[in-house]
This record gives sequence, structure tokens and C-alpha cells, in this order.
Amino acid sequence: MDPATFIDPNLTVPDRLVLEHLLKEAENPAAATAAAAVPKPNHEDEEVDAQTQATVQHLAAQNDPAHSSFTPTVFVTWDLPQLTPTLPPVLDKWFLQPYIRMARKIVRVDTDVVMLTHLLLYLCTSIPSALYLFLGTFHWWHGVLHWVMQSYYVGTYTLMMHQHIHMGGILTKQSRLTALLDTVFPYILDPLMGHTWNSYFYHHVKHHHVEGNGPRDLSSTIRYQRDSPRDFACYVARFYFLVWCELPAYFLRRGQRLTAAKAGLWELASYAAVYLLWSHVSWRATLFVFLLPLLQLRVGLMVGNWGQHAFVDEVDPDSDFRSSITLIDVASNRFCYNDGYHTSHHLNPRRHWRDHPVAFLRQHRRYAAEGALVFRNIDYIMITIRLLRKDYLHLAKCLVPMGEQVGMTLQEKAEMLRRKTRRFSEGEITKKFKL
Repeated sequence: MDPATFIDPNLTVPDRLVLEHLLKEAENPAAATAAAAVPKPNHEDEEVDAQTQATVQHLAAQNDPAHSSFTPTVFVTWDLPQLTPTLPPVLDKWFLQPYIRMARKIVRVDTDVVMLTHLLLYLCTSIPSALYLFLGTFHWWHGVLHWVMQSYYVGTYTLMMHQHIHMGGILTKQSRLTALLDTVFPYILDPLMGHTWNSYFYHHVKHHHVEGNGPRDLSSTIRYQRDSPRDFACYVARFYFLVWCELPAYFLRRGQRLTAAKAGLWELASYAAVYLLWSHVSWRATLFVFLLPLLQLRVGLMVGNWGQHAFVDEVDPDSDFRSSITLIDVASNRFCYNDGYHTSHHLNPRRHWRDHPVAFLRQHRRYAAEGALVFRNIDYIMITIRLLRKDYLHLAKCLVPMGEQVGMTLQEKAEMLRRKTRRFSEGEITKKFKL
């Protein structure tokens, strides 16, 4: 499979439309040059050609509950327009459609039926399995299978929680019961997936999006050589062993004493809960239900963040367009709620996940003018792995060229990407971030 030409048939419909638009524009060097030369507006609604506008309107209509074309997301694996015709009419009429109608009244945003689907999945699998490991007869094979199951779930769950912490929940607040469930379920499911209580919120929302991969960001990549295995190991180790004290210390330096106390106490409370379960209930069940998911996710989060912020512009590293990337791939966008649109997310952290492809198309000329990076047929984990192998040619093949990138050779693209992984000196950081 050549990543430069392969179009994955499992792409979501919005991803396929975005990719087709970019590839068509890349075939026209004049259009690409014009896109790179446009002025930089301060708003998101740019002037686009008629075909792009038609695509934007089509995608926006699918997100609008008042429009006849509205299409909720019910499952991550199957798109509803493709699934419905394959179902027996009885299943569609008496099970699927009633479920969708009910779910739309429960979720906070009508498009997000899939989030209720997954909450029910975890309720029916993760929780009973964990309870049996603790309260029933422990079997090693069950422990291993439980851990494998949670490893499969954790990516989708984490990005569902990503939506939860940015949007103030995923279930409607109009009912006391659903509001209560929306508040309570993370305290039950987070530890089962490897998260410590509330740490994702404090680190990601209250810290990372405030600092934006800048010099004060504890998860910033700018002080590391992003294709160095040694630097990557130091990066992971710092988060692994020091986040429990560094994050509260960060809030203290900012004068946010209450936030510092909350961040520290919730993290330590999570460690204490695992210790007590290990010491006084069942160390074997605790190993598979809580400890292995925690140790695994800590590495996964840093692998993902490294890939998201590995390419930092050497001229303007403080730009959201130039310090994060966009991925058009199945793993990030079909199974993880459009997590591939990371630049769009940094431009507007409260943007709903279904709106990212629309926002990208509306602003694609700005992306091109800024020299933003868009990749396909690769996810954040594989970006990190390819970087640590210094496989810039493969990364260059995955690049979807925009603007001035269109005229580059494969080798020129590879060298451009290599330049953007260089460690910044303290002098450069002081100058470029105006410290």
C-alpha cells in the first residue's frame, strides 16, 4: 500500500470529501499557489469556490437536527446511511429507529447517539467483567482478556471523554437523572480505562490548552529533538513519574491554589485507591482491572501528544496552524471522534467533533497560507514510531500537500518535515515566544 496514493475505503464520508477536495486542488498548481497567497483573515468563514461551498453546506446539513439531511452517528464502525439499507426492515423499524429517537433525547447533542451506544457497551461489558474479577472466581485468562478488551476500548473512550471535558458533558442536563449519570459515570469508567480521577480535565483543559505546546506546557515538545528515542524516553518518563507533583506546582505558580489542590488530591486519591485494592482486596484483579490500564494509558497519552505536536514550525512555533497537525485517517477520525483534526481543535477547543471537517474546509485556504501540515493514511502513534525511526520519506509520502508544498519533491517534503522536529534552544524559545 502506497500511502501517497491509497484512499482507505473505511474513511468517514466527511474525511473522504475533505481528502478529495485537497487532492483535486493539489493537481492544480495555480490554485494551490493562489490558496497559499491569500490574506490571513481573522474569521473562520472564508470565501470559497462554489464546489467547496456545496460540500460545506452538505456536511453542515448532516449536523443540523432541523435539516432533512440530518444524520446522527450511532456506531463508530458503520455509517448510518450505509447500515440502514442492509438491515432487515423489522430490525430497522422496531429496534434501530426507536433506539435513535430515544438516544437523541438523552445525549446532549443530537448527533452523538454513538456516545450513549458506547456507554451502554461499557456498562454491559467492562463493569460486569471487572466486578467478576474482584468478586467472583479469578482466572488469569479472564484477567488478560479483560485487559485486552479495555485496551481496545480506551482510544474511543478517551476521545469521548475529551468531548465530555471540553463541552461540559455528553448527556442532556434537562433531566436530573441524565445529569447525574453524566457527572457520575467518569468516576466509575475512568479508572477502568486507565485514567486517574479528573486528571484529564486539569491537565488537558486547564493546562495544555492554556499553554498550547508553549514553553510553560508540561507536555510541550519544543525542548526535545522529536526524532530522538532518547529524548522521547525522557519525555515519557517525565510525565510518567512527575505529573502528580508538576501539575499542581504549575497551578501554584499561576496563583491557582484551589485548582492545584484539586489536581493533586484527585491524582493521589486515584493512586491510594489502587493501593488499597491491591493490598486489601485482590492484587491479581487490581493488576488487570486498574494498574495495567493506568500504566499503559500513561505511555499512550504521551505517544499521542508527541505525534500531535512533533512538527513545530521553526519560524513561528507559537502558531496553532504551525505547531499541530491534521490527520485524515480511519483510526483517528472514525473511531476517535475526529481526533485527527487537531489543528482545528486547537483553533477552537470547544468546537464539536462533528464540526471539524466543516471548519477545516471553510478555512482550508488559511491552512495552506500558513503552511499547515495535513497527513493521510497514518495515525499519531505511527507518526511517533516513524519519527523515532527517522523515516521522513514515509512521512513525506503521507503528506497531503497544500499551498507551497504542492510543488515540492518527495525529498524536499522530507527535509521540510525534518526541520520541524528540531529541538529549540532556550535562547530561541525566549525570542520566539517573547518571554
